Amino acid sequence: MTTIEEFARGFGEEPGYLDYGRVGPVSRAVRAELTGQYDILGKARFGTVERMHAEDERVRSAVSAVTGFPAGQISFQPNATSGLMHAAFGLTGGEVLLSLAEFPSVTYAAARAAQAMHVITPTWLDTAGGPVTPSHIREQITGSTSAVMVSLVDSRTGYLADIDGIRQVIGDRLLIVDAIQGFGVVDAPYEVADVVVSGGQKWTRAGWGTGFLALSERAIDHLTPVFSGWSATSAATQTWDEVIEPAHGAKAFTVSNPDPIAEARFAAALEEVAAVGVRRIADAVSERAERVIDLADEFAIPVSSSRNTAERAGIVVLEPLPEQLTALSASLFNHGVTASVRPTTVRISVHAGTGEDTLDMLRAAFTSYASAA
Repeated sequence: MTTIEEFARGFGEEPGYLDYGRVGPVSRAVRAELTGQYDILGKARFGTVERMHAEDERVRSAVSAVTGFPAGQISFQPNATSGLMHAAFGLTGGEVLLSLAEFPSVTYAAARAAQAMHVITPTWLDTAGGPVTPSHIREQITGSTSAVMVSLVDSRTGYLADIDGIRQVIGDRLLIVDAIQGFGVVDAPYEVADVVVSGGQKWTRAGWGTGFLALSERAIDHLTPVFSGWSATSAATQTWDEVIEPAHGAKAFTVSNPDPIAEARFAAALEEVAAVGVRRIADAVSERAERVIDLADEFAIPVSSSRNTAERAGIVVLEPLPEQLTALSASLFNHGVTASVRPTTVRISVHAGTGEDTLDMLRAAFTSYASAA
């Protein structure tokens, strides 16, 4: 078992980085994996290519260890959006309930599938400007609803969805979860979902070009693998003179051979996560998010994200008065603090490796901001 301190030593970014919700700088283990894999490919010794294809089994096992889904029900994807597209286009009818406030990868997947396939209808959930909750879904679900799509963590507010509560409300309808803003730092009950997708470029710090699609048995039985390429069959060898049916399982939801070096990067990152344990990472992230909230309170900077630890992951959203947003963003910039500045808010996202030096830089930025206000 790896300690949280040992895990934190794998963070190599410079102090001041508070934007993991946008992208997580790759970990030392991932950089080492990348270098080693390219060295192997560069030499191309006998058997190299065959050995590299074994990374697919490795990464699916690594995803399984974090999500609880069997490795056979997981397929590697180049990003979360590809997984969402597979799921949305695979739906066979009915209304899909989701919020327009979701990150566009979710809403576009539903809308494009409806436009192209003409078998589903996106139904936009009215949340009265708030996060998606089981009560909102209970009030608006209908007999025609066949699936619900939701983000595990809302990208704009940092709200941690109650996917267990949502499952209890929707019954046996398909639950599709975009986990990218919480995967690796939220100890979520993924087993209640039918579809879980994520990319590896944020909290798991595996870099772009990494992700997965995990499917329940019910999802495998109900989804049609629309984008199912030549690599998605159960054939033991490549077929040339016939087109055969997709495999029955997650493998059907692939288009071509995956990038084995990307798989290795993602596997290395997830093996680190599994070694320390998601629960311990989540506790460390929660403690650092609380420190950010305390700093914001000290300098009277309004916090719009939830203060309830059960409703929060690693994102803290600051919402100063509109006329003060420019001053706050300038102060963060001048003190070398990297955060996501949006039209009305500043999104700060911490990780288990966020150290005292970074929090000191944030304090200095807040001090300058308050002095100028």
